[in-house]
Amino acid sequence: MDITQIIALSMGAAWASGINLYAAILMLGYMGTTGNIDLPPDLQVLSNPMVMIAAGAMYCIEFFADKVPGVDTGWDVLSTFIRIPAGAILAAGAVGDVGSGAQLAAAIAGGTLATGSHITKAGTRVLINTSPEPVTNWFASAGEDVAVIAGLWTALYHPALFLVLLVLFILLSIWLLPKIWRGIKKVFGFLGNMLGKDKLQDPPAPVQAEALASDTANKNPAMENKHET
Repeated sequence: MDITQIIALSMGAAWASGINLYAAILMLGYMGTTGNIDLPPDLQVLSNPMVMIAAGAMYCIEFFADKVPGVDTGWDVLSTFIRIPAGAILAAGAVGDVGSGAQLAAAIAGGTLATGSHITKAGTRVLINTSPEPVTNWFASAGEDVAVIAGLWTALYHPALFLVLLVLFILLSIWLLPKIWRGIKKVFGFLGNMLGKDKLQDPPAPVQAEALASDTANKNPAMENKHET
C-alpha cells in the first residue's frame, strides 16, 4: 500500500467504527478473507473466523436495537466505551508497518475521528427520536449501515476520493454539532420540565395533609372557634 491507501484505510476504519463498529469489522474481515485486499499484519486478525462470527453476532443484535426509538440511544451510550477505543486501535493497526510514531499518531487521530462520527450519529438519532413515527429511525439506521460499507469500499479502492469525502464529512459534522447539541439540550429540557410538572402536581404527603387541614378549617369556622374557646 502507498501512503494514500494507508491513510485512507486507517481513517476509514476509525470513521466507520464510530458509526457501526461491527459492520466495519465484518467488512474488513470479509475483504481480507476473500483476497480482495491485503490487510496490514496488525489487522489480519479481523479475518479470523472467530472474530467474524463474534462481530456478526453483535451486528445482528445492533441491527435490531438500532431500529427501536429510545433503545438505539441507550445502545449508542453504551457503545461510546467500545466504538471510540476500537476506532483508535483499528487506525493504529492499519499503519503498524510504518513505525511506532506513525502508529501512535494514527491512534490519536483515529480515536478523535471515531469520537466525531459517533457523536454525530448518536446526536442525530436523539433528534430523530423526537418524531413519533419510527420510519425515519429505520431509514436512518439502514442508511448508516450502507454508509459504513460504501465508505470502507471507497477507502479501499478509491482512497483519494474517500479522503476528500472524509474532509467534507468532518466539515459537515462541525457545522451540525452545535445544532445537534442544542437539540439534545431541548430534549432533556423537555423531559426535565415534564418531571418538574409531575412533581408540582403531586406534592409531598405532608404538604397535602396540611392543605387538607387548612381547607377543613376554612369550611368549618365553628369548629375553629370551638378550638379557640
